[in-house]
Amino acid sequence: MLVQQGTARNPRIDLNLVCTLAGIAGALPASAFYSVGFFSANMTCNVSILSDHIAIGQWLSGLFYFTIAVAFIIGASLSTLLINAGRRRNIQGIYAYNILGEAILLALLAIADLCMLGTWRVSVVVLGLAFLMGLQNAVVTRISGARARTAHVSGMATDIGIKLGIAFDILSGRARETDAVFNLSKLRLHFYTIAAFLLSGILGVLLYQAITGWLLIVASMLLFFIAMMGISSARRTFWPCGGARSYVELR
Repeated sequence: MLVQQGTARNPRIDLNLVCTLAGIAGALPASAFYSVGFFSANMTCNVSILSDHIAIGQWLSGLFYFTIAVAFIIGASLSTLLINAGRRRNIQGIYAYNILGEAILLALLAIADLCMLGTWRVSVVVLGLAFLMGLQNAVVTRISGARARTAHVSGMATDIGIKLGIAFDILSGRARETDAVFNLSKLRLHFYTIAAFLLSGILGVLLYQAITGWLLIVASMLLFFIAMMGISSARRTFWPCGGARSYVELR
């Protein structure tokens, strides 16, 4: 699920991707909010709060929300730069290597969460998760051709509304029935994304109550496993028994 790109992907691959990575992206921010009281991936919420703080003159506290948004953007930008560099060098598993990097950084963040105390812990955890969620969301957006995202649900909820409207038109005969299969596939993908995000958020808070920062270690191990599966799959695809195929062919 971290090898095929764009039109080479099918609905099943995208579903597997969102059910795993959206699950992680739901659990970590929810547990972080429970732990330190800040959202690390909801940029709509953070920018709205930033606007409120600026309007009432609370510049210093507003600066932190601005920093969260910047950390998310930097994570997405760095992920994009790595993906572009990997594709220029024909690195077939570049998306999986990005997730591997996320796993390693998340493990370091978990150590910080377990060992640090006071104000610095809050800042490090929130900004660190914002950076990692930006990185992960960029990976999913690029590899799926913007069909899926995992770090937020606003766009997915909008898409569900759109697809339900299209489905109504199809059922009432105002739209082509040939669009029904594609529309249903997209509707299923968006529904599963939100469901995974919601259920993993609940589970994430419950687990954080039980094991605290070790939840980040568990998530890191899961990401590591997903990344290694992707890297292994990329190597098998790139070096088949009959000889290596070109990266262009594989795309």
